[in-house]
Amino acid sequence: MGGVVVVSTPLGRSTCPVARTVNVVGDKWTLMILRDAFEGLTRFTQFQRSLGVAKNILSGRLHQLVEAGVLSVRPAAGGSAYNEYVLTPKGESLFHLVVALREWGTDNGFDDAEAPRSTYVDSRTGGPLPRLRYETADGDEIRPEHTRPVRPDGWTSP
Repeated sequence: MGGVVVVSTPLGRSTCPVARTVNVVGDKWTLMILRDAFEGLTRFTQFQRSLGVAKNILSGRLHQLVEAGVLSVRPAAGGSAYNEYVLTPKGESLFHLVVALREWGTDNGFDDAEAPRSTYVDSRTGGPLPRLRYETADGDEIRPEHTRPVRPDGWTSP
C-alpha cells in the first residue's frame, strides 16, 4: 500500500514569514519571556521567578533569543557580576505581536467572572492602548475576508 510521503522544510528555511516567526518565537516559554521583557524584566533570576520555568529551559530559550538577535546580553548596571537580557530593535519589533496576544487573551481567555491581571497603558498619558486594527489609507477596517496571500512565484489563493 502506497502512502504519501511529506517532506517538511525546517521552519527557519521556509518561504513563509509566519513559519520563520514561529521558528523564533513559537514556543510558550519564549513568548512568556518576551512578555516579561516588555514588562521590564532583564535578569535571569527575574525571568525564572516570574515564570517558574526550569533553569535549563530558561537558559536555553534566552540563548535562542540572543542567537536570533531578539535579545542582547549586557553587563548589569552598577558593576554587578550579573548580566541583563535586553530587547534589541529586532525584539522591540515584536511588541505588536505581544499586544495582539494580550488582546486575544483578554477577549477569549477568561470566563465572564474572571478579569485579566494586567494590561498595558500608555505611559505618557496613563490611558489604555487603542485596540490593534489594520485599516486602509481611508480608515476602513481591513478584515480577513478582504485579504489574500500572494506569493513571489505568482500563486494566489482562490
